[in-house]
Amino acid sequence: MIATALAMAVPLTLGSAQGAVAAGTSGAAGDHPIVFARYTSAAPVEDLYAVSTAGGTPVKLTHTSTVSDVMPTWSPDGKRVAFVRYGSGGAIDGIWTMKTTGDDLKAVPGTKGATDPAWSPDGKRIAYAKPVGTQREIYVADIDGSPATRLTHTTADDLHPTWSPDGRYLAFNRADATGHSKVMRIRLSTLAQTAVTGAGSHDWTPDWSHNDRIAFSRVDSSGFAHLYLVRPDGTGLHRITAARLNDKNPSWSPDGSRLVFTRGGADDADPEHLYLVRADGTALTQLTKADSHDLEADWRP
Repeated sequence: MIATALAMAVPLTLGSAQGAVAAGTSGAAGDHPIVFARYTSAAPVEDLYAVSTAGGTPVKLTHTSTVSDVMPTWSPDGKRVAFVRYGSGGAIDGIWTMKTTGDDLKAVPGTKGATDPAWSPDGKRIAYAKPVGTQREIYVADIDGSPATRLTHTTADDLHPTWSPDGRYLAFNRADATGHSKVMRIRLSTLAQTAVTGAGSHDWTPDWSHNDRIAFSRVDSSGFAHLYLVRPDGTGLHRITAARLNDKNPSWSPDGSRLVFTRGGADDADPEHLYLVRADGTALTQLTKADSHDLEADWRP
């Protein structure tokens, strides 16, 4: 599989004006491209793409016709991307990393079945969710896969970890058997856990900014998923999007001033596009416009 993926990868240099022009995008020097997963009705297998924050044509990073590549996350230095690869038959092959040039593909040992990778701020560790029996728990491992440490032990599903800027905490969402999900925070040194949002909510996919705010997607009383912000201690909760569409998978810009997220319709038949929005909810901009499903975006540090 490694040899095949390497042979099909596209050489790129993301994040520079020269690389963006060569890749057919409208990036500029100092641009921080966004990586995401895309599928279409004609090509239902997901591949990874990158797009400049200025817009333009997304660049295809992986070309895997028989497996899906999803849930990408940048390394802190912007030189590698970690992602989840689904093998044949829908089985989760595990977490892989690759250079942004498309080569040096590496599997992270011990992550078979794992999802939701998140790179630590120092670039040395990776957090992820992994099945334990019938539920998922949060783990942390060195980027080479060892030693893997299980952080949570619950009867709920713990998903989508995101690191605090200082690397001392993780936030994640905990989904219980009733279908509710709340944002949790765990201190890595003691494993002490604190609820950030309340019980009975539907809160998903948190992302922790460098200026210490957590963005997440909440299905609220409108019946649609909207973006919310909250401080790590649970104060300052407020909504920043309000369309009658579903907004999910927020990811912060490096300076914490903007977010990229997926906006879609009421069902899978509707396209899903990437949008940008300021942290105060203004300056909403559509970033991708193809007839596709553009998901799980991550903004390069």
